Amino acid sequence: MKKKIIVIGETCVDKFIYCEVNRLSPEAPVPVLNPIRTVKNDGMAGNTIANVKSLLPECSIIAFSPIKNPTKTRYVEEKTNHMFFRFDEGDNEIEHFEWSKDYEYFLKDADLVIVSDYNKGYLSDKDLETIAYHSKISILDSKRKLNSNITKHFTFIKLNEEESLNNSDIDKSNVITTLGSAGAMWNDVIYPSPKPQETIDVSGAGDTFTAAFAVSYLDTKNIPLSILFANEISAKVVGKRGVVTP
Repeated sequence: MKKKIIVIGETCVDKFIYCEVNRLSPEAPVPVLNPIRTVKNDGMAGNTIANVKSLLPECSIIAFSPIKNPTKTRYVEEKTNHMFFRFDEGDNEIEHFEWSKDYEYFLKDADLVIVSDYNKGYLSDKDLETIAYHSKISILDSKRKLNSNITKHFTFIKLNEEESLNNSDIDKSNVITTLGSAGAMWNDVIYPSPKPQETIDVSGAGDTFTAAFAVSYLDTKNIPLSILFANEISAKVVGKRGVVTP
């Protein structure tokens, strides 16, 4: 039977402008960027959805996200993949998620719910609590300061090292902490990346880990195996430029 997956969270446009850099400006000690090509991708929750579709193409996905999408524009040197700066626009135009009883049916009917919370104003603490409470299996990837009312109902919480330190006061029994090329940690056990590779670009790697872990756990219900699978898939995407799917 086709798996039903819901992804909730802010989406954006990830825009990469690749440039040639051959000289410094005569007006200031800054490089002059000459654009060569532009690449656009769905970012944030949109990237999570793209990763789920790539890994589990036969699934059915329902997405709840804001109507207006912000844009993250990165200026990157083509030769070295060095990012000179990033310009974000539209963050202050994200509308708030409006809960209705209809969502309760969708959540309870779904095999898996992924919340990609970039803390841009779309979801409130109460929204997160309610979503987790009505979900069978739920995974939260969040950038906000969490509390026990949020975390206790989620099946899993995915944090990176910095986010984990910022939430040092919460119960970590359902928290998976990604450690970059070192792998990921759960219940004080580190699961190493089976194929650590040279990091070219970390853009979207967290979304990939969350999607890969979710898809694997939905199939196996095995946490260590799913972490190792997510490590392997994430290692593949950080070895490529930009925001990519496995």
